[in-house]
Amino acid sequence: MSGKRSAGLLLYRVTDAGTEVLVGHMGGPFWAGRSRAAWSIPKGEYGPDETPEDAADREFEEEVGHPPPAGHREPLGETRQSGGKTVTVWAVEADFDPALAVPGTFTMEWPRGSGVEREFPELDRLGWFPLEDAVELLVTGQRIFLGRLALFIESREDRP
Repeated sequence: MSGKRSAGLLLYRVTDAGTEVLVGHMGGPFWAGRSRAAWSIPKGEYGPDETPEDAADREFEEEVGHPPPAGHREPLGETRQSGGKTVTVWAVEADFDPALAVPGTFTMEWPRGSGVEREFPELDRLGWFPLEDAVELLVTGQRIFLGRLALFIESREDRP
């Protein structure tokens, strides 16, 4: 399969109020001041020498600053985003305090054309959101994973 590939972990928790997911607001000047469609599942690219599962764990640690939580990884499949990148995600039931996040950083020229390289956090904040709220926050290409998570949780609740 050609094109860029990305993998990530979608943490979720089930509370009395319903299911919540942990997502991160993308860092950098392009996303500053935006909320709708400016959040992402902690994920990142990987190459042919790394498995998607290993990449998902590595990227969680790079973007959140903590090792990925232990626990069953429920495959939510993959999707091809509008830019051509294929994203694979696993759901993990876990709790995590977003205040403990220490996000990784990336460097880019900013302002563009200035010749000045600046460092920005990959995710400038993390938060827990009910599924219905997260749909509006996540970038469009990742919203499918919320629906798949909801179906998984629903099927789990239907079991005797």
